[in-house]
Amino acid sequence: FSGQRELIAPNGTRIVLVDEEAEVVLPPLQQSFVVSRLGDGAPFHLGRAGMRYRDLIPGRQGGRFIASHIQIPHGGPVPDYVHFHKVRFQMIYCRRGWVRVAYEGQTEVLLMQEGDCFLQPPLIRHRVLESSAGAEVVEIAAPAEHITVADPDMPLPSAAALPPEHDFHGQRFVHHVASRASWVPWRVGGFEHRDTGVGAATRGMAGVRVVRRNGAALATQASSHDTEFCFYFVLAGRVTLDLPGQRCTLSSDDCITLPGRDRYAFAEASEDLQMLEVTLPAAVEVRAS
Repeated sequence: FSGQRELIAPNGTRIVLVDEEAEVVLPPLQQSFVVSRLGDGAPFHLGRAGMRYRDLIPGRQGGRFIASHIQIPHGGPVPDYVHFHKVRFQMIYCRRGWVRVAYEGQTEVLLMQEGDCFLQPPLIRHRVLESSAGAEVVEIAAPAEHITVADPDMPLPSAAALPPEHDFHGQRFVHHVASRASWVPWRVGGFEHRDTGVGAATRGMAGVRVVRRNGAALATQASSHDTEFCFYFVLAGRVTLDLPGQRCTLSSDDCITLPGRDRYAFAEASEDLQMLEVTLPAAVEVRAS
């Protein structure tokens, strides 16, 4: 390649050659307020292994984060391969249907069903094997652009299991099963949540929770918190947020990204409301305002 680092394929695809041991580069954070509504006609684009991707944060927060709503239209085997990602953070939440995935350190193929969640630590080898027709997941990763490396020499599932506490570059693998989870009060009155264990597995770097109404009176006092990333994806029902100068209502499959220190309040929430919450860091210190 005569020292070239960037190649352009005839179809316009850009190929960038990087060092195999390149470190994860975090672009400077540029927080912004983002609302993505499915009803606004946000398109799904064809992506890897025949899956369809809806971009939930087009601006990428300066390149620091990417969030995708992914559909697998056809059931059966998925044309994937054993690979890994050079990331700081990556999680996958099963929105609908089911997906079977093989992971490094697991001796059996794992079934992720609706409501379940995976934390994929940096460099863990994995392969998507099969899915139900119409399966959907929400995936969040940091940074937005990251290196994906094929590893055809690693057989999956693994022949020997790694212990649950195995460290993958500072994080532990998590397979959160919704049917086994317990619900506890959330930081906002009127809600409860189930924690996925991502906070403990990342040593507090990130938190992933599912939040729902619990029948108690809704606390509508405005508050703020100093987070690097705060993201809500509505799984069911409707929620209305009061924000500086505006009121924002979200329905199923809508999402919102809130900049740190911005004041907001949950003004209204339907009794069937459920939301996926992803924050960096895991613990959110709420400040009344």
